Amino acid sequence: MLPYVFGGVELKIVGYVRVEADDEFVKANAGAVKGVVEILPAYEEALDGVENYSHLFIISILHKAKPEYRNLLKVKPRRLLRLGFREEDLPTLGVFSTDSPVRPNPLGLTLVKLTRRDGRFLHVEGLDLFDGTPVVDVKPYRPDYRAEQYTYPDWVKHDARMTI
Repeated sequence: MLPYVFGGVELKIVGYVRVEADDEFVKANAGAVKGVVEILPAYEEALDGVENYSHLFIISILHKAKPEYRNLLKVKPRRLLRLGFREEDLPTLGVFSTDSPVRPNPLGLTLVKLTRRDGRFLHVEGLDLFDGTPVVDVKPYRPDYRAEQYTYPDWVKHDARMTI
């Protein structure tokens, strides 16, 4: 497998996301999709012990993000359109304050529940990634990652997927 190169930084693809759903279904059900993270055979040994964790972070390359997205620094949280908001009522925000695929670097971070490991196949719930999304890393979730006190903007309260 050839590495993925971003402006001289080389990332190795360690696997791929596999979901039995089209992109529109994934968009509409982001964070609730079941699937498999298929780790390439060369990296299977790196999974030793991962089955002892209930949740994993999947770091991926947002391979379907349009190249022109890398130059945008402001976006509107368009997922709120599905809740009946009008585009003109959406706040304009810096991309670093959203989880939009519009980013200077098309990298994704997804927290999933590991339901089982079957060799190099990680069966997970909670995906927001398309079928075939390249995976560049898997990291276990640990209790010390949890923020006991946090704040968030009002617009987040309207997102039905948020359980705050």
